[in-house]
Amino acid sequence: MVLLKSPDGGWGWVIVLVSFFTQFFCYGSPLAVGVLYLEWLDTFGEGKGKTAWIGSLASGVGLLASPVCSACVSYFGARPVTIFSGFMVAGGLMMSSFAPNIYFLFFSYGIIVGLGCGLLYTATVTITCQYFDKRRGLALGLISTGSSVGLFIYAALQRELIELYGLDGCLLIVGALSLNILACGSLMRPLELSDSPLPEKSCLEKVADQYLIYHEKENVEENTSILEKDYNEEKCVNMSSRECKQDSILNKNGLISIHAKETDTYKQKVVEQTYFCKQLAKKKWQLYLNYWEETLFLFKNKVFSSLFIAILFFDIGGFPPSLLMEDVARSSNISEEEYVMPLISILGIMTAVGKLVLGVLADFKWINTLYLYVITLIMTGVALVAIPFAKSYILLAILSGILGFLSGNWSIFPYVTTKTVGIEKLAHAYGVLMFFAGLGNSLGPPIVGWFYDWTQTYDIAFWFSGLCVLLGGLLLLVAALPCWDNCNNQSAKPPPNIYSYTVAS
Repeated sequence: MVLLKSPDGGWGWVIVLVSFFTQFFCYGSPLAVGVLYLEWLDTFGEGKGKTAWIGSLASGVGLLASPVCSACVSYFGARPVTIFSGFMVAGGLMMSSFAPNIYFLFFSYGIIVGLGCGLLYTATVTITCQYFDKRRGLALGLISTGSSVGLFIYAALQRELIELYGLDGCLLIVGALSLNILACGSLMRPLELSDSPLPEKSCLEKVADQYLIYHEKENVEENTSILEKDYNEEKCVNMSSRECKQDSILNKNGLISIHAKETDTYKQKVVEQTYFCKQLAKKKWQLYLNYWEETLFLFKNKVFSSLFIAILFFDIGGFPPSLLMEDVARSSNISEEEYVMPLISILGIMTAVGKLVLGVLADFKWINTLYLYVITLIMTGVALVAIPFAKSYILLAILSGILGFLSGNWSIFPYVTTKTVGIEKLAHAYGVLMFFAGLGNSLGPPIVGWFYDWTQTYDIAFWFSGLCVLLGGLLLLVAALPCWDNCNNQSAKPPPNIYSYTVAS
């Protein structure tokens, strides 16, 4: 059974719609956590670096677990994973409303909500890539705007809910809204399968079937011996003692020979079952080695190796503004009267615009998506370095809009990954890259917060962030230059995906 060709439309547009709302409901609160961050600072009185771990874990844990998320989506499918993850996100948000301290929030908001978001993101991206080929850039751009629209709306929504119902009531209501993910997941119909003959089972799978047959046979024989024993005991009770003794003497020699045969049969079964278990363990070990061998093969590509460094540095430096921009404005002594719109809302709406525009640009054949991604990285680094020089609301709003638009490059990142490694290795490569992205997301805001705790200013922190993003962008640019094309073309064949063993008779 193999997947049909991507329809590039039809039910695929329903998939795009429900994926949009899935990312809207799951990422709305974690991306707009900057509003909650200010409340947690005032409520628990912890340092900014320590408090920033809540939002960074919510965005980083799901990405760190991307290899596991990819495996779950590949094994169970996008629909079951989406429904299960919907319960995780809603439950984590509701549990956070009862948090007695910041450490409880690390688990409830950071780990549970973050892992649920990671599963949902992988599921929506994977099923969208299956349904679209020629229009993949547009489809990915549309679904990724869901998280940006969620950031724009949830930033104002959570602020209003905190004023009306307090922090606890806000988290309860936001958690209840996340239950709408269940309805979205139910519409994620898997891509239909073509009618082709089932592949013949491998030798090891046949061994597993034989093991089950022997196991069932052994159970049947055991039950039969128990029934015969009960029958003989009942018969002996009804007979006289003399007849019973005679019967036992007559059967004694026969029982000895039968016992010897049963002993030989039991030993043979033990040997066979031990052999079968060893073969199954060997199969699992080979699959594990195969995964790491394919991972090493991916890193032989210079562009892929540079891509994972670039995404790591980008998330270390580019993610903190979405979490800390409101606190940057408060630290710059900008009054509430100057606020026309929350900075996080500006960042969110421009991220949606950026994802859509960059996703459309990626579909043009004359545009190199890798160079487009590099340009966004370099411009992001420049904007981050300029943040310490912005001392007014207007300048911070302009920089927030620029950073938001450039962070829309998330919509073309799966596109870049697909062009680099191919669609057949997308799930594997994307899981590895998202692991490093999650590492950057987890470390970025705490590092910036610690810089502030040490220096009592955000200047050095954002200079460090900007240099990290610039370094990643320049490294990727060098690796993507045409002079490396001959080096990137691998002459060796990739490692095989299937291992089979000849089982001795």
